[in-house]
Amino acid sequence: MDIRLVALDLDGTTLSPDGAISDENIRSIREASERGVNVVISTGRVESALPDCVKNIDSIRYAITSNGSRITDLRTGECIHGDYLSRNALYRAIEIARDRNITIEAFYDGLAYIDRSLYDEIERNGCEYRNREYVLKTRIPCDDIYDRMYAHEDIIENINFFFPTPEILETYRDEIEAIPDAMITMSFPVNLEVGGPDTSKKKAIEVLMNMLGFDRSQVMCIGDAPNDIEMIKFAGIGVAMGNAWGKTTEYADYITDDNSHDGVAKAIDRFVLGR
Repeated sequence: MDIRLVALDLDGTTLSPDGAISDENIRSIREASERGVNVVISTGRVESALPDCVKNIDSIRYAITSNGSRITDLRTGECIHGDYLSRNALYRAIEIARDRNITIEAFYDGLAYIDRSLYDEIERNGCEYRNREYVLKTRIPCDDIYDRMYAHEDIIENINFFFPTPEILETYRDEIEAIPDAMITMSFPVNLEVGGPDTSKKKAIEVLMNMLGFDRSQVMCIGDAPNDIEMIKFAGIGVAMGNAWGKTTEYADYITDDNSHDGVAKAIDRFVLGR
């Protein structure tokens, strides 16, 4: 088995439930890299929200962020691929958010923005369905999120709709999934994410794979959520975490352990390091 590229989702996959990365996962990533394997981050997070514990692994050179909208060379800081929302999709997403009063945030230039009133509310009172500390650390407040999106309408990487419960999300799913010229996915049970019409982790991995001179039989992808399904299906070896949800395991070639028990390290050991 000649795996030359390993793409790792972060939340629910490479990161443990407390947001850290285990020593075993770090060890397996470094050993794979020492054998010439390209270990790549492939996350729904915006680039600025990549955790230090991951960025500090110097053997990881490339990061796919915003569900495939952006590929960054972490060594140089260069954006080597960008894929953005169409204006039709952007305008319709804003219309839905305004009309339905749905919490929304936007990614562009590797940064994440939310409305200042929402940021201040979370700072004061927290949020039952979002991690307070994560939001305050990774989101930039702006006076009017819609004005900010209109002002950068040609470079919006991703739009996130957030809901208090999965049940409330379902009442809006059909309307959001009908947004034109857009790819709709989710990385948590309480959000729907809007990207460009051809934006996906799978497409970004294909771009990177071609740039590095590999074919799909040499790719392994590991994830836990619906936004990982396309890359899992595409990979020569598609791996779902033991804690995967949303039918993700149905598309995997192999199910590893969960993210509390070094599932990433165990998959790399098995398929890359031959242990």
